[in-house]
Order: sequence, then structure tokens, then C-alpha cells
Amino acid sequence: MQLRYFTQTGWTTIFNGTETEIGRMVRVEGWDPATGAALVVDPQRGALRQVTAYVDFSHLERADQVVAAIPGGGWRAHWTDEGPGGSPLTEQVLAWLITSQGRATAITVDAQGHVEDADSADAFIPPGEELQ
Repeated sequence: MQLRYFTQTGWTTIFNGTETEIGRMVRVEGWDPATGAALVVDPQRGALRQVTAYVDFSHLERADQVVAAIPGGGWRAHWTDEGPGGSPLTEQVLAWLITSQGRATAITVDAQGHVEDADSADAFIPPGEELQ
């Protein structure tokens, strides 16, 4: 399982890296009102900075923009072979994230407290029902 990327603006920035900095993905925090350039947090300067000011800026990629979150409501996500040794695995849906595109993504939490999306689940089990 791998968590999808969610950002407030719906965009992430891809940087290729340099000799002293590894390649990375950084969320876009906003847009420069004068130039329209994407802005990211520059932790060394403690300020927003245009992505085009970085020498290793590559491009922007779409991310999911969360507009709401609702409780899991007793739903469970099921995988036929993701448990130990390829066994079945069922996890509680912690919440449903609703995106600006109207998509609902189930977010699960495992016994160790790790949170992930359930996009790869083989089935979703409604509250009060058993797996068919």
C-alpha cells in the first residue's frame, strides 16, 4: 500500500536534486500574486519562495485536494493477500477523505497506528456486514 499525495492547493512540486540536495517532492502552498508562480516553503529562509527560483525545479504535478473528511462509519477495507505470509487482511476505515473532484478515499489505520489510503483494497465491507 502507498499513500496518495494530498495538498491544500491540489499541486506538488518536483525537484530533481543537486550535488548537495536530493531530489524531492514539495507541496505547493500558494501562488505568487504578481507572477502566478507556485510558492513552496523554503525552510532555510523561513519564507515562501517561488519554485522557479530553485535551480533544480523540474515541474508541477497534480495532487488530490481534500475539501472534507468524514468518519469511517464502521466500514472496513479488505485485501485478499496483504496480511502476513500473503494471508487476508482487513482494516478499519478511520475516515473518508473527499477531494475537490468528488472522489472519496478510505483512510485506514493498522494495529501499529500506521495510516494509509486503501486504494488498493480488494473490497470494502459495509457496517454490520461480513465479507462475501
